[in-house]
Amino acid sequence: MDNFKAFGSSLSSIGQQITPFASRTFQYTKEQLGQAEDKTQLPPDYIDLEKRVDALKQVHQKMLAVTSQYSHEAYDYPANIKESFSDLGRTVSEKVQLLSAATTPAEAQAALTAPPTAKPQPKTFSHAIARASLTSSQLLHQQHTGAGEDPLATALEKYALASERLGEARLAQDAQIQSRYLAGWNTTLNTNLMFATRARKNVEKARLTLDSVKSRAKGTTWKIGAASPRDDHPTSDELSPEAQEEIEKAEDEFVTQTEEAVGVMKNVLDTPEPLRNLAELIAAQLEYHKKAAEILSELAPVIEGLQVEQEANYRKSRESAS
Repeated sequence: MDNFKAFGSSLSSIGQQITPFASRTFQYTKEQLGQAEDKTQLPPDYIDLEKRVDALKQVHQKMLAVTSQYSHEAYDYPANIKESFSDLGRTVSEKVQLLSAATTPAEAQAALTAPPTAKPQPKTFSHAIARASLTSSQLLHQQHTGAGEDPLATALEKYALASERLGEARLAQDAQIQSRYLAGWNTTLNTNLMFATRARKNVEKARLTLDSVKSRAKGTTWKIGAASPRDDHPTSDELSPEAQEEIEKAEDEFVTQTEEAVGVMKNVLDTPEPLRNLAELIAAQLEYHKKAAEILSELAPVIEGLQVEQEANYRKSRESAS
């Protein structure tokens, strides 16, 4: 037992000379092994703030895991379709203009495969529908031999133009969400909440330093084996002035770091920025859906008119045949 006590005494002597980082590491290890005595407790209000900050961080992580898709243009682009470079060369509107000037099937085909004038066209679901609709329209036009125009081909062309507008509206929505919502929430997560995490780490460092100073001053830096009843430690009244001063200094630092962390955490929790950013997200979505409804509201009666006209012609032809 004397050997154990001597070894523990030597560790205590070493502990007085080691760096603050090592002191904190010793203290942390003691706590993990259940060797620590009188661990300094954080105020209940502080612990509540920590829990709220942790919850806010989880909220940002969960929401950003989903909404970050707005940063990827092709998030709704079908994975099963294959479009060539020429398919993505021109906008649907440009192709329609070129097709309107075509007088032969060869010119029409050239209009569909015209070389690009700018960057490739967006890969969104609506843009893909627009390109597929225009190509389908031309397939019907090329094979149409009757009088007038093929009503389905005409409808598909109009649907293609409307779908391209829908795709552009979606891209405008995404740009707004990226700048007005994603940027703000990423800043909160990677900056504001990071500051709070750093402040909390400083509190933990200060607490470990305080408890290590107390342990060293009371001669409880490390214990190996069972303690003897005679192993009494000095009380606060028996501490040397130097030891008492060191403890008071560590206590002041702990209080200072705790107060700073409380201020940082309250600032993160009270700022209206996340809710403002969320309102911007909803506003961008609302604007997009209003625009989409407007585009489709304009298109629907046109397509319906074509359908009604075709059905009337169909009935008329059937009556004439009978």
